[in-house]
Amino acid sequence: MRVLVAGGTGFIGSYLCRALADGGHEVTALSRSPSETPEGVDSAVGDVTAYDSIAPAVDGHDAVVNLVALSPLFEPKGGNVMHDRIHRAGTENLVRAAEEAGADRFLQMSALGADPDGDTAYIRSKGQAEEIVAGSDLDWTTFRPSVVFGEGGEFVSFTKRLKGMFAPLVPLYPLPGGGTTRFQPIHVEDLVPMLVAALEDDEHVGETYEIGGPEVLTLREVTNLVYEAERKGVTIVPLPMPLARLGLTVLGAVPGFPMGPDQYRSLKFDNTTADSDIGAFGVDASGMTTLGEHLGLE
Repeated sequence: MRVLVAGGTGFIGSYLCRALADGGHEVTALSRSPSETPEGVDSAVGDVTAYDSIAPAVDGHDAVVNLVALSPLFEPKGGNVMHDRIHRAGTENLVRAAEEAGADRFLQMSALGADPDGDTAYIRSKGQAEEIVAGSDLDWTTFRPSVVFGEGGEFVSFTKRLKGMFAPLVPLYPLPGGGTTRFQPIHVEDLVPMLVAALEDDEHVGETYEIGGPEVLTLREVTNLVYEAERKGVTIVPLPMPLARLGLTVLGAVPGFPMGPDQYRSLKFDNTTADSDIGAFGVDASGMTTLGEHLGLE
C-alpha cells in the first residue's frame, strides 16, 4: 500500500512511518518543511492549510493519514483561530485531495471529547474535522486517543513547564484544582500498531475508536511520577480553579506566554475513556506500557 502520512515527521508520525515501512508499505512523510525521515520513507513538502501545496503530494497514494495537529496543552501562536485553520480546514483540504487522487483509505487522528460544540477551540475543531471525514466518500477510520507519551513526546515535559508557569502565583508546586484532572496515557508504541492495523484491515472502516492506556492517573500522580523518576522531591499545593482561570486569562494576554483560558477549560475535564477500544485490535491492557515503566520506575 502507498501511504501518505501528513505530519509524518512529528512525534507520532515518525513512529508510524517507520512501522509502515517495516511492514512493507511505500510511505511518504508530508511536512511543512524538509525534514529527515526514517530509512525507507520518502518525504514531501506541503502545508495542509494550502490545498495546492498538498494535492501533488497526495496524488498516487492509496491511503492518507492525517496526524497534523496543534497541541491542546498550549495556546498556539496566532491564537485559537489556528485550531480551526489547522484541524478543520486542514482536514477538509486533505480529504478533498485524497478524494480527487482516488485514494481508498483515510485515517484521522482526533481526540477524546471531540465535539463540534465543545468548550475549547481545540475540541470544537477536532469535532468539526471528524464530521468532514465521516461525510467523505473515503473508507475512513478515526482515532480518539488520550494523551500519548513516549520518547520525543511533550506530555512529560508539560508537567515541568506547568510548575514554572504557576509558580509566580503561589509558592511550591501549584496545580490547578490540586491536580485532580484525570488522564489515561498511552505509549506511542502501543498506539502505532493499532493505527497500522486500521489501515490494513477492512473491518475497521467507518469506525471511531476511543483509545486509552492501561491506567488512569491524575495530573498530580503524573507529576509525582515525573519528579520521582528524576530523584527530585516535589511539594504540590492546590491552586484553586478560579485563581487558575484568572492567572491564565491575565498571563495568556502576555506575548509568548504558552497557555490561556482554553487550557484552563481543558483542565476542568477528564481525558479518559469510558471503555477503551483496544480490544478491537486484540490488545490487552496488561501488555501495555505504563507511564511508570516508561520513566524507569517499574
